[in-house]
Amino acid sequence: MWRGRQGRLRPVGCVVEELRCRRREREAALRKARREQQLVSKRLLRDDLLEEAEGECVAMILGEAEIQQFLQLAQRGTDEKQRERALVSLRRGLQHPQTQQTFIWLEGSMRTLVGLLTSNRALLQLEAARCLHELSHSEQSAVAEACLPATSYLLTYLSGHSSDFIELCLYTLGNLIVESEAVRRRLLPQGIVPALAACIQSPHLTVLEALGYALSQLLQAKEAPEMIIPSVLGSTLPQHILQLLQPGPKLNPGVAVEFAWCLHYIICSQVNNALLISQGGLSTLGLLLLDVAGAVQRTEDAGLELLVCPVLRCLSNLLTEAAVEVVGGPNQLEDERVVVALYILLQFFVQKQPSLLPECLWLLNNLTANSPSFCTSLLSMDLIKPLLQLLPVSNVVSVLVLTVLCNVAEKGPAYCQHLWPGPLLPCLMGTLASSDTEVVGQSLELLHLLFLYRPEAVEAFLQHSGLQVLEKHQEEAQLQDRVHALQKTALHR
Repeated sequence: MWRGRQGRLRPVGCVVEELRCRRREREAALRKARREQQLVSKRLLRDDLLEEAEGECVAMILGEAEIQQFLQLAQRGTDEKQRERALVSLRRGLQHPQTQQTFIWLEGSMRTLVGLLTSNRALLQLEAARCLHELSHSEQSAVAEACLPATSYLLTYLSGHSSDFIELCLYTLGNLIVESEAVRRRLLPQGIVPALAACIQSPHLTVLEALGYALSQLLQAKEAPEMIIPSVLGSTLPQHILQLLQPGPKLNPGVAVEFAWCLHYIICSQVNNALLISQGGLSTLGLLLLDVAGAVQRTEDAGLELLVCPVLRCLSNLLTEAAVEVVGGPNQLEDERVVVALYILLQFFVQKQPSLLPECLWLLNNLTANSPSFCTSLLSMDLIKPLLQLLPVSNVVSVLVLTVLCNVAEKGPAYCQHLWPGPLLPCLMGTLASSDTEVVGQSLELLHLLFLYRPEAVEAFLQHSGLQVLEKHQEEAQLQDRVHALQKTALHR
């Protein structure tokens, strides 16, 4: 996923610009990889108490005759209880894929169900919506597309008064969005974006969490950058999302997780990240990261990674835009406490969730890439040694740690003075012995910067049999140019 700095060693005057070019290429590759690896999922909303109360009713696969019977009873039963029980039986049958297929191919079945969904009897309406929800959970796109006649009504009901019913409609819409492009094409002109923008002002947390789920599914569609995200950015949704991510007593973890992922998908699209920055995206996310780091110090809750991961990604990717478009602007992330927060998270995740270490380090890379002040913070807080201690974790982590150290070293002699002498040399000798090409390549790049700005490092390197270590890589195609350049520098010191 992450690309190290690669390429030939260049004359002194070209070094910094070349490193920046490599960084831009690496960041572009990262964003592409993240877009390709976005995950979609479906959620099934079932009432546990309701399921327990219906426990005696065994869910069975239904044939055409039984489906027709239940639909007729739901339409024309002798009393409302009988009509409701018929829909409950149908809903339980629709939990089976075979029943779902039979239902959608049965003539008039969906029309009847939509008619019940639009009835003026609340209990029948609710049970019809639950039937649609079971259908929406199908893994077959044909089942989702069969639900198309219901989508306009589901959208209309988002402006209703029952929070439970709105929540059910949102999860159903989210499931349908995942499965079918035809559904998404229908929902856009029907006004799903304005409907969600109105819904986000709900005071009910369950509604907000369901809304975040539905929106995240919409934003992950392959056509989202062209067809969906421009409309989302043109609505009030981004401002409300940022408000819901502001730290404080009103911050709800479940809601924050959903909308942090929504923001991540918007940022990955690169449609208009400058707008998010101008609306305070960097500062809001930075404060949220500080808040999460504080929570880590107070609790052992392993669920924190659910929120940390999208927040780290959002900040990392927004910073690449900020470096180009708003350097020196009022919305730049200038709070150096973020470095402390990242150190806290690194120490926490190295024990609890090592897979999140690369996310933390990528943000640290983007913070230090163009900012001498963040590099200074890293040095003044004496965080180089803790970073070096992460090198054995994995090759990905090693590359990112070395990349951060390159960011510091490229700032010049004053910064390299804090890196050398110290524990860096034995660590570099270890990474140069790695069998991973990217780890070795990044080590060579850091070594080149040290030779450039700290000439005495050459002598120390030679005393530790550095030339023999370099010889091991001089036949590797991706490394040989850099190896030969370092050998030349060492021999003509």
